Amino acid sequence: MDLRQALSERNQDDQEELRQLTGATPTEVMEQTGREYETIQKELKEIDILINQSSAEVEKLAQRNAQLTNKVRQMETNIDTIPRQDIKEIYTASQEAQMRLFMMRGQVEQLQSRQENLKRYAESLRRILDVADTMLVTTSESSPAVTGSQDAGTAGIIKIIDAQESERHHLSNQLHDGPAQSLTNLILQAEICERLFDSDPARARGELVELKHAVNDTFQKVRSFIFDLRPMMLDDLGLTPTLKKSIEDYEKKTGLACNLTISGKDQRLPSHTEVTIFRVFQQSLNNVRDHAQATHVQMTLDVGNDKVKAAIEDDGAGFDVAEAMAASKQRKTIGLGTMQERVELLGGELQIDSTPGRGTRVDFWLPI
Repeated sequence: MDLRQALSERNQDDQEELRQLTGATPTEVMEQTGREYETIQKELKEIDILINQSSAEVEKLAQRNAQLTNKVRQMETNIDTIPRQDIKEIYTASQEAQMRLFMMRGQVEQLQSRQENLKRYAESLRRILDVADTMLVTTSESSPAVTGSQDAGTAGIIKIIDAQESERHHLSNQLHDGPAQSLTNLILQAEICERLFDSDPARARGELVELKHAVNDTFQKVRSFIFDLRPMMLDDLGLTPTLKKSIEDYEKKTGLACNLTISGKDQRLPSHTEVTIFRVFQQSLNNVRDHAQATHVQMTLDVGNDKVKAAIEDDGAGFDVAEAMAASKQRKTIGLGTMQERVELLGGELQIDSTPGRGTRVDFWLPI
């Protein structure tokens, strides 16, 4: 089976699983989530084996390609003494080896990309299961009305899953219309350069300059997508450096003046706390960019002994909070409504204060 077809079928299976999940009872939801987590773990092991096998094949092909490249160079130095048929066979073998190496490297990259996506998905499922277990234990110990609380908690979890899948679909479309299309254009430009080398070297050099700029633009777009998905520096350096870098990039892209004030303890927080804080800041700034028509954004972050407090305030157009929250829930996207549910699931609180014409302020806190 073709790798792309396999990945496509897997994505379809994921979507079908989600549809089944949202139509199930609370107990069935958690059982199906657990089964999905186990399935993902098995698939990760299988992909790891495939990556190792494919990497070994790439290593062999790279050696074969190097040998053929050397053979071509030796042949070119003595081309007058080598039969025409031998020259053709050596060139053909070299091109086939290069193509095979290119395809295998692409396959390894696809497998590695799938592996990373599955790891993130598995981590999300694990956290959902952990939160659900905690909620079930708490409600069973504190109140006889377990069923109602369990249903409410599960409904929140389902909303988050739904929003995550919707965001993945949105990101998939962005990748298809952005970097994927750009890469297609790069291949076409490379082919043009290849054809022009013999007939018009000067124009070929000009095309190469354009190709270089296009590659750089595509690279920057991919870096931006990666940072939006999961900035690696959040795990390596922590929340404060990541927020500063994100806001610096945001200012360059939007031209909006932003000011971040950080106070309190300089310490690493639990991973899920840092991720949630970063996502609330990110979503709030995205809303300012897309809707607020603001000229300035003021932000604060205070790390105390037992809680983290933060605020994001803009001088933009403002909006009707109740109407916007209702629309966000209907769209099932990762907006401030879903962020509010995430914060509350972690024991915190998020409040939005906005009036049309008077800007918006988002305040939230999370326990450490």
